[in-house]
Amino acid sequence: MPISRRRRRRSAQRGRAADLVINQPRRKTNYWYVAASAVIAVLVIAGFVVGGINFTGNDGVGSSDSYVEGVGVQQDIMPTRIHVPEEQTVAYNTTPPTSGNHWDWWARCGFYEDGLPDERIVHNLEHGNIVVSYNLPPGPELDRLKDFMDNFELAPAWAVTRFYDKIPEGTVALSVWGVLDTMQGVDEDRIETFFRTYYGSMGPEFPNGAPCTTSGVME
Repeated sequence: MPISRRRRRRSAQRGRAADLVINQPRRKTNYWYVAASAVIAVLVIAGFVVGGINFTGNDGVGSSDSYVEGVGVQQDIMPTRIHVPEEQTVAYNTTPPTSGNHWDWWARCGFYEDGLPDERIVHNLEHGNIVVSYNLPPGPELDRLKDFMDNFELAPAWAVTRFYDKIPEGTVALSVWGVLDTMQGVDEDRIETFFRTYYGSMGPEFPNGAPCTTSGVME
């Protein structure tokens, strides 16, 4: 029985459609796109992980970025804070200093029984570190200060403690950029309050401070 023209046309159309499907080239996998997506995913995950790391054992910075009434005494900020050559002395407006010009390199966190120059520690203040200056003779009060600083969780990242004979004997002075507190003997609660209020938050160079866990001094 002869095949009608309509049936022949339909068969031919189906054949051409099948050829198109069979002969259509396969899309190549865009491996660059896949690789880039994987990298982005890794970076996003890493961002969450790093964001959750606590480098200081606390909340990163103190509770205030400006002077708090009753926690130390606010001091006038000196007009400049430029770097001056090593060994050049600077005249400061407070003793110990709370602002001003300073040397290029800062001090590593720690307890310095032989003292540190003012020009060195002012760089620490600029980073939001807190400097504990003491003039205590060997004995119970000095041992008490050492013990407190050794066990205070903020000290390894934010504290520079130094002997300082420019203040009266028996005195402990706490300084951060623009604030100074002095006391007779060691008042642990007062020291802790000062740290928790100001650490990492008062230095003009870094909004969140720069811990003194590494030294700027060439060793």
